[in-house]
Amino acid sequence: RLWLEESLQNDLRWSFVVKDILHSGVSEFQDVELVESGPFGKVLLLDGKMQSAECDEAVYHECLVHPALLHHPNPKRVFICGGGEGSTAREALRHKGVEEVVMVDIDKVVCDFCEKHLEANAAAFKDPRMKLIIDDARAQLEQAEGQFDVIVGDLADPVFGGPCYQLYTQEFYKTVVAEKLAPGGIFVTQSGPCGVLSAPEVFTAINKTLESVFPTVVPYAQHVPSFADTWGWNMAFSDGAQQVLTADEMDARIAERIDGKTAFLDGLTWSGASALNKIVRKALREEQGIYTVENPRFIHGSGVRTLV
Repeated sequence: RLWLEESLQNDLRWSFVVKDILHSGVSEFQDVELVESGPFGKVLLLDGKMQSAECDEAVYHECLVHPALLHHPNPKRVFICGGGEGSTAREALRHKGVEEVVMVDIDKVVCDFCEKHLEANAAAFKDPRMKLIIDDARAQLEQAEGQFDVIVGDLADPVFGGPCYQLYTQEFYKTVVAEKLAPGGIFVTQSGPCGVLSAPEVFTAINKTLESVFPTVVPYAQHVPSFADTWGWNMAFSDGAQQVLTADEMDARIAERIDGKTAFLDGLTWSGASALNKIVRKALREEQGIYTVENPRFIHGSGVRTLV
């Protein structure tokens, strides 16, 4: 039997059965594979590390995209940093008022691979409102014409030796993101594990860093089974007067603005996700680190195939 084993900590690993390797490819940046797993259905792997799973990718992507777009009064232009698999763009394009989604991912092989093999996202890549650019997300955001109502950070985790950690820094948030948000604009980023043990890895530092740039930052979290942990996001408002939506307000905006039904997110789910537990709230209060190029933090993790 073929197992995929992922290292979560120096002294913690987990593994799952790989029933079949459906497709595989290699880019100049990473190995790309789509496998049929035992517990999670089809799974997208980059360098052997879990990126998303058929059974619960809607949890991650709905939590990443919809809160920010629904809190904005009328989002028309959306910029996605990363997001090569297309799921983030797919969810953004479900918003009836969105006129343009610019997605910038550095890895063309990943984008082409996912457009071809992830059936749920094929329509997003072909949507006329979608503009895919293969390049460095920071460079394209800086060069982009005009400003954006919502900017989404759907980047790889900040791992040691990886290029993405620079897009979690105070300098990037202050000199690029904040400058490219239109008045009332909202920024949201995936922020790594947010469990009672794992939140201090990077989640709390990303939150503290955003708070040094934006007047209001809303942290929230939700368990994602295929990630083997609770996962965290941070949403930053450029307008300090912006209020967090109630459950009823969220439900009303979902019904009014989104094509089709959400699989996971509704008003009560949002209320629960944004009500963090006592241990994580304490970690947020006590966090003093500001994420910079000179003082980064990294998440542990890698994937290894093993035959048993």
